[in-house]
Amino acid sequence: MKKLAFVFPGQGAQVVGMGKEMADRYPEARQVFEAADDALGFSLSRIIFEGPEDQLRLTYYTQPAILTTSIALYQVFAKEGYLPSFVAGHSLGEYSALVAADAIDFVDAVKVVHQRGKFMDEAVPAGLGAMSAVIGGDRAEIQRICQSVSGSIGAVELANINCPGQVVISGKAEAVAEAGRQLAETGLRVIPLVVSGPFHSSLMQPAADKLVNVLEAVNVRDAKIPVVANVSGKPVISAGEIRGALYEQVASSVLWEQSVNYMLEQGVEAFVEIGPGQVLSGLIKKVNRRTPTLSVQDPLSLEKAVSTLKGEAE
Repeated sequence: MKKLAFVFPGQGAQVVGMGKEMADRYPEARQVFEAADDALGFSLSRIIFEGPEDQLRLTYYTQPAILTTSIALYQVFAKEGYLPSFVAGHSLGEYSALVAADAIDFVDAVKVVHQRGKFMDEAVPAGLGAMSAVIGGDRAEIQRICQSVSGSIGAVELANINCPGQVVISGKAEAVAEAGRQLAETGLRVIPLVVSGPFHSSLMQPAADKLVNVLEAVNVRDAKIPVVANVSGKPVISAGEIRGALYEQVASSVLWEQSVNYMLEQGVEAFVEIGPGQVLSGLIKKVNRRTPTLSVQDPLSLEKAVSTLKGEAE
C-alpha cells in the first residue's frame, strides 16, 4: 500500500452543483449536506446545488459550502478504508483536513467557517483589498518589490506560496495594483484574482482576532492523523497547536509548496485531493511531477481513484 496524503481545497474551487451527484447516490454524502443545513439554520445545500453563482461566491457561503462538499466526498471515500499518513488543506481546506483527522466535529467546523467567512468579509470593506497571482520570477525579488510598495502605498504581501513559479500577493487594492505593475515590468505575468478581500494578508488581522473567541468555544481534540499546517508547512497534532495554527493562518501566508515538500520528505507516495476541482493536484504536480495525484470530486473520479489504489495494492 502506498503512503498516502489526503489534501482538501480552499476558496476558489467552488462551482454550482458540486457534490450533488454524490448526495443523490450516497446516503453518507447526503447526510453531510443535511447536517450543514441543520447546523447553520438555512439551506446551504440549496445554494451549493442550485446557486446562483454570485451567492455561492460570497465568502460566508463559499467557505461552509466547500467544507461541506469536501467532507461529503470524504465520508464516501472513507468507506473504502484507506488511511492517510498525513492530511492537509489549502487555507479554508485546513478545516476539512481537521475534520478528516477527527480533531474537530464537522458540525462545529461548518459553524466556525461560516463565522470565519463573515469576519473576513467585515475586516476590509469591499473594493479596498485585492489579490493577484504572480507567475514566474524569483520569490525574493517579488518579496522585495512588495516590501518597497508596502512602505510607500500600503500593505501588499505574499499570501500564498503555492508552487515553484506561482505566488499570490494580497493587500490594499492600490498597493496590489502598483506591485503588479512593477512585477509586470520585470516580465512576470500578473493575474488579478476575482476575490472578495485581501485574504492571508495583515489586513485580515481583525478577522483573526474575532475568530479567537469562536475557536475557544469549540471542542478541538488532538488530531488522530498529523495535519500539515499552512502557517508552518509542518504537522500539528495537539489541540493547542491546532487552535494556534487556525488563528494564525487567517492573516498569514499559506505555505503550500513547503507543506507538499514536507509530506514528500516524509515518504508520501501519492496524494488524494478530496473536494471540488483539481487545483491542488495541479500545484502538487508543479512541486513534484513524478508523484501520483488522484481526485475525488464526483462518482466517476471516486471510482477511478478507488480502482487505481486497489490496483496498486494487488
